[in-house]
Amino acid sequence: MLLRVLGTAAGGGLPQWNCACPGCAGARAHPDRRRRHASLAVRADDDHWYLINATPDIADQIESTAALHPGPAARRTPVTGVVLTDAELDHTLGIARLREADRIEVLATGRVRAALCEQAHLDAVLTPYADLVWRELDARPVPLSEGSDVEISAVPVSAKRPRYAAAAPDPAGPGPAPDAGPEPWVVALRLHDRRTGGTAVYAPALAAWSDAFQDALADADCVLVDGTFWDDDEPRRSGFSTRTATGMGHLPIDGPAGTARRLAPLAARCLYTHLNNTNPLVDPGAPQHERLAEQGLAVAAEGMEIAL
Repeated sequence: MLLRVLGTAAGGGLPQWNCACPGCAGARAHPDRRRRHASLAVRADDDHWYLINATPDIADQIESTAALHPGPAARRTPVTGVVLTDAELDHTLGIARLREADRIEVLATGRVRAALCEQAHLDAVLTPYADLVWRELDARPVPLSEGSDVEISAVPVSAKRPRYAAAAPDPAGPGPAPDAGPEPWVVALRLHDRRTGGTAVYAPALAAWSDAFQDALADADCVLVDGTFWDDDEPRRSGFSTRTATGMGHLPIDGPAGTARRLAPLAARCLYTHLNNTNPLVDPGAPQHERLAEQGLAVAAEGMEIAL
């Protein structure tokens, strides 16, 4: 199994177009600090790749990754489909950017599909351009593509809805807890290669550390996890929200309820992704990087390749 990190930023990217916070100002002054929206590419086999989440940066992410380039035939592309962890705009807007394809395969939970089709009207918008083919994503491991050794399954991690679907009827019920209902709003993805035995877990949005999520990490070789906020008070301290990180649906990295203390004991390689522009980790010189390193943790680098 081969993974490529396509992006590591939270919503808005880095820099965010309408923001002059220290993180965004630093990225404008130092272009090497820029980050695309969080996404991952997974090779299902030699000829097929799937993108985990379709971000507003999807075209740029494909162009910056040689393995995803079209060819040798003029209209042949190795990008076979998209896997969605949730229905948030930052993770789904890129699907429309793929409209030049004859066929777009999308793996998603029932809740996510319903939100995109019934509230965002994605089916109606794209049908005149391309055939949108949906595949069900749930807790059962299924081959990423036909004949692939890579299996994928979903782990519920949050009941947070996207704002555009806040008032919509829920096909799986209200589901107030991360583990409630068979079709969660937000999932982590477990990827397992039956041939090599390698396992990766990708969780760019993590609202609660459930027993199911802990179980998914038990045999993982690599974990890429939500690093949106460094500490719980960061959103309020930065002035853009009255809620804490946890209140916004993201467990913080640091603190008694933070994810660092849970990740540090794991045997897996643990990397943070989905960094908000207010997170001090967007500055490569921030002392928080040393604190992570002392615990055997790090931030994922865009363009990095992970073979399992």
